Amino acid sequence: MATYAIGDIQGCYDELRNALDSIKFDPSKDSLWFVGDLVNRGPKSLEALRFIKSLDKAAICVLGNHDLHLLAMAYGEKKHSKKDTLLDVLNAPDSEELLTWLRHQPLMHHDKKLGFNMIHAGLPPQWDIETALSCAHEVEKVLRGPDHKDYFVNMYGNEPDTWSKKLSGMERHRFITNCFTRLRMCTPEGQLRLKYKGIPGDECDQCTPWYKAAKRKTAKDKIIFGHWSTLGYVEENNVWALDTGCLWGGSLTLLRIDKKHPKPHHFNCPGQQSPEQFA
Repeated sequence: MATYAIGDIQGCYDELRNALDSIKFDPSKDSLWFVGDLVNRGPKSLEALRFIKSLDKAAICVLGNHDLHLLAMAYGEKKHSKKDTLLDVLNAPDSEELLTWLRHQPLMHHDKKLGFNMIHAGLPPQWDIETALSCAHEVEKVLRGPDHKDYFVNMYGNEPDTWSKKLSGMERHRFITNCFTRLRMCTPEGQLRLKYKGIPGDECDQCTPWYKAAKRKTAKDKIIFGHWSTLGYVEENNVWALDTGCLWGGSLTLLRIDKKHPKPHHFNCPGQQSPEQFA
């Protein structure tokens, strides 16, 4: 039995299947953890979504920003743009079944036995694991409940940018969502810098990668994440960054996590898009 965590797929279905064939993945005994962004900008979002859903209990997924974007298009009046490749999902005969399944995926996965946590993007330094899980469950309850359409209408925005226990309503839900699905950089005090998309070392006034924040309460917890393709594969500070730019012609990374020493496997990808198109 093997357990692999997998970087962002973003509709690169063929690359995913080739990687799984290379490791001889067997869904009857092996498990896959997906860090989110299953869909969008790649050529086969529908096929990727159908396949991952079909894996049932052999797959664990957390929601990424592109997954929420798809749901916002379906339920929140968000318009399809030239950057998106999601019409095949929205127009599919099994669209509602797929979207309902996606809407019921978590924002965070915690595995006590393996000792790993999985998110799509980041955690603010003020949160410990218990707080993070509690915040994730808050938003998951809304996503799965009768008010999910209102959530998707009001999901977008960069404010508030600082955590407070006093946050409530959609402001609280938006902050939580932005951490789990968009966060890359923050100030030492934990103020989110959501417009930043570069790599550490590029100009970013008084900010640092979220996982290097000096007072991060999750510093001793093992965390797997994706979202940051310009960062590439990183293994440091008890975190593993797995988005290695499959969409852009980089690689698809699978990290085996059921061994004492996690081992990465990188599979070259031909690339489906030019990064400049989507900057």
